[in-house]
Amino acid sequence: MSARTPATKAGDERVTDSKKLTIWGRANSVNVQKVLWCLAELGIDYDRIDAGMQFGKNDQADYLAMNPNGRIPTLVDGDYVLWESNSVMRYLCMAYGQGSPIYPAAPQARAGVDRWLDWTLSTLQPVDRPVFWALVRTPVEKRDMVQIQNDVDAEAVVWGIVDARLKSRRFIEGDPFTIADIAIGCFARRWLGVEGVRKPALPNLDRWFAELGQRPGFLRFVAPPMS
Repeated sequence: MSARTPATKAGDERVTDSKKLTIWGRANSVNVQKVLWCLAELGIDYDRIDAGMQFGKNDQADYLAMNPNGRIPTLVDGDYVLWESNSVMRYLCMAYGQGSPIYPAAPQARAGVDRWLDWTLSTLQPVDRPVFWALVRTPVEKRDMVQIQNDVDAEAVVWGIVDARLKSRRFIEGDPFTIADIAIGCFARRWLGVEGVRKPALPNLDRWFAELGQRPGFLRFVAPPMS
């Protein structure tokens, strides 16, 4: 199947073209941002329906029938439904991006990318969440800055792994940009974007992140103010 033209629709719009992909999820979700950035890299057209947090829907019976976890994003491609953001990115690459370097076909190269996708969920996301929620989604007067700094220190150790990895590589898995960079880059936006805490200098991470910032998909879906 060939790639589709870039999307022109977003937001709470019901599907009007049965051949279009539909993404359920709010645009300020880090896991939805991964998928939207991946869609942009592949040039795939889609509709998006706001869901989650203030938009609701993800706790309703129709949504839970698609995704029993009640989380976002959820992909609908015709009669096919898929949830879990990293799995959605893999599917998009295999179904619509065959030959794209962002998800290499060679077994070792692909396994390397998959390893980092798994790592974002097992290692990175658990240390990112408390810091992001405390500094972005918690009112100032309710923040425990001592605890937050402890959480920042714990997260800094994990980002040190990425910084060391990038010391000898342009991107996470070498010269090609891949969906591993998308997954980690969305979390890096949060880490580098929070203020009011002490964070170590990570020059390789900064260099890599600046290069990500030149990509249209990043600029459109990840760079906007965090909320």
